Amino acid sequence: MPETGLKVEDLVLVRGGQPILAGVGFELPPGEALEVRGPNGSGKSSLLLALAGLIGLQSGRIDWTGGGEETENRTLLHYLGHKPAVRAGLTVAENLSFWADVLGATRENVAEGLAAAGLAAIGGLDAGILSAGQTRRLALARLVAVPRPVWLLDEPTSALDIEGARWVGRLIAKHLSAGGIAVVATHLDIDYGDGCGARRLVLDRRA
Repeated sequence: MPETGLKVEDLVLVRGGQPILAGVGFELPPGEALEVRGPNGSGKSSLLLALAGLIGLQSGRIDWTGGGEETENRTLLHYLGHKPAVRAGLTVAENLSFWADVLGATRENVAEGLAAAGLAAIGGLDAGILSAGQTRRLALARLVAVPRPVWLLDEPTSALDIEGARWVGRLIAKHLSAGGIAVVATHLDIDYGDGCGARRLVLDRRA
């Protein structure tokens, strides 16, 4: 997994002629995480979408470092939004195998991803019958099954119980210890364990 850093300068995002974000800037070297905080409508999700290249910039710069000159930015990152992108009618294992194929990885790590998410015992079940927490765990299993250096996570502990939220914290901490980076939009505190934490970017614009 290539070490990758991120530098954002004077970022401005506009939708419908209205500013969403203005003057946002930060730098994130390998091995560090940034929590993005703020009220609803402050632009947390829009910032992640911009970092993922899913919406355009009005102005400013987003620069990725590392990965090699021939590596496209999209092959370096995982973007996990509010919707888990889990399909009913496919089994739990088939859902994760599908994402391994789409993201250009082998299926060798699918079993590891299911085990890490606590879903190994139900890999053969239809994903449509999963609880909201299990569905979130299946979405997060992609992070393990398809290793990538950049994680962009929008409310990753949503629908999870206390133990599930702790698992997310441990998962992020392990990723950082391997030299990865994470930008996490969240309104909840995340426990990353001893010796690990995240810087914070607070967005204060209200809708």
